[in-house]
Amino acid sequence: MRQQGRRRASLSASLKIGDHRGHCRTPEEEESYIPFAQDSLVRQWNSMQNVADGSQEKSQTPIQRNKYLLNINVGGKLFQIAYKVLAQYPITRLGKLALYTDPVKKLQLCDDYLVQKNEYFFDRDPSIFHYIFHFYRSGVLWVMDEMCPSNFVEEIEYWGIHLKYSQRCCRILFEEKQDELSEYLKIEKELEAELEPLESGTQFDGKFLGRFRKMVWNLIENPYSSVPAKIIAVMSSFFVLISIVGMTLSTVEEMKNKTGKMWMEQMEMICAIFFTSEYLMRLISSSSFKNFLRAAFNAIDLVAILPFYIQILFENLDDGDMQYHEELHKVENVSKLGKVLKLIKLMRIFRILKLARHSTGLRAFSFTMRQCYQQVCCLLLFIAMGVFTFSALIHSVEHDVPGTDFTSIPCAWWWAAVSLSTVGYGDTVPDTILGRMVAFVCISFGIILNGMPISILYNKFSDYYAKLKAHEMSQSLQLSRRIRLKERVLRKFSECWRADPRYYR
Repeated sequence: MRQQGRRRASLSASLKIGDHRGHCRTPEEEESYIPFAQDSLVRQWNSMQNVADGSQEKSQTPIQRNKYLLNINVGGKLFQIAYKVLAQYPITRLGKLALYTDPVKKLQLCDDYLVQKNEYFFDRDPSIFHYIFHFYRSGVLWVMDEMCPSNFVEEIEYWGIHLKYSQRCCRILFEEKQDELSEYLKIEKELEAELEPLESGTQFDGKFLGRFRKMVWNLIENPYSSVPAKIIAVMSSFFVLISIVGMTLSTVEEMKNKTGKMWMEQMEMICAIFFTSEYLMRLISSSSFKNFLRAAFNAIDLVAILPFYIQILFENLDDGDMQYHEELHKVENVSKLGKVLKLIKLMRIFRILKLARHSTGLRAFSFTMRQCYQQVCCLLLFIAMGVFTFSALIHSVEHDVPGTDFTSIPCAWWWAAVSLSTVGYGDTVPDTILGRMVAFVCISFGIILNGMPISILYNKFSDYYAKLKAHEMSQSLQLSRRIRLKERVLRKFSECWRADPRYYR
């Protein structure tokens, strides 16, 4: 490989050829030159034009012909490779270029051809081609850690070289780095989708009541679009908390009198009306009914309002039988209908999941669980294995003890689960020395098991939470800037109005 003569920034062949006065560039000059060709700096030119212009420079530029070496210009840097070396790899781009005899096929393999110098020009990265050049000379493809995996793979695919020609150690490290980059890009893409709303405001263009539905959509789905939208988001979280507090107080003995029940029913009715209105507004502003039903948050909203209406339906099944109605209302009837109603009332606890719509922490936790589901499933598998193993061991050493609680392996499951979680209620304890040794091993295994995924989950949760919070802060800052702008405009108008002399007349 030899350095090409002095050239300007553009790599087009219309430049003056044969100016070798500069010889090799110094390191300072090398840094000022463009490393490889760029589309914005390469002008269109005609190869035959150089033949016509070459008559004027014939005395200055000798024609370089060598039937043994192939001249390759990659991004402004000249390389020379022997034809017989390239012929050893006939499936690569340069191998085909060396073996083809048809000039048309050769021009199809390169970006351009310089007739006077017999150079094949490739508008590619010369820094990576150094490794391609080394591969043809040594037969080994070297991979450096500082290379971008995507760029390197793109370049070697262009030159027709497979990664199998690299050393096994380099190939393994490169593939691991490539997998890490692919996983990172995948997570970033999913995180961007998590940050963006499910629908875009442009989807309402040209549809029925498009402007009105877009306005409602911004009001409900985008809390940072305006001040009223932010108020509605705060009210939604407030009513969720009020509903949960009301459901909790309804189980207190002092609140089960007639006055307390009346207040709880009124509070429940107000919350249900707000949740229903919110759900209907989301349904109206949705651009696709099918996508609306598939959304997880919309399913949570539906579950939040269904118990109220199902309860009203069950309580009014038989208006004539007042005694049965009162028993059903007090949830004292042990019939199937009363049990179903009690279960439906319990479904109101799912309203707390509505907070995830406006809570950055809950969204980050949900995203972390979705991304780390393999680690979580592996942890649950280890816990199940530990429960079965230590419950069998504790039963085998404790089942002969009189009055023992470990009468069977299923009875020891609870003790094993509590010990693995390092909670230790103390309701069931071993009595023998061997049993206590098994308990010690079980607790030690639980400590190691619980400490393994904590760092992974915490690091990923912190990363996702920081990104979600940064996006939320940027949206909030944009909204606050708009608010301050309005205040400044109003203040300016008021100052101008007061400065007007007619204001005092």
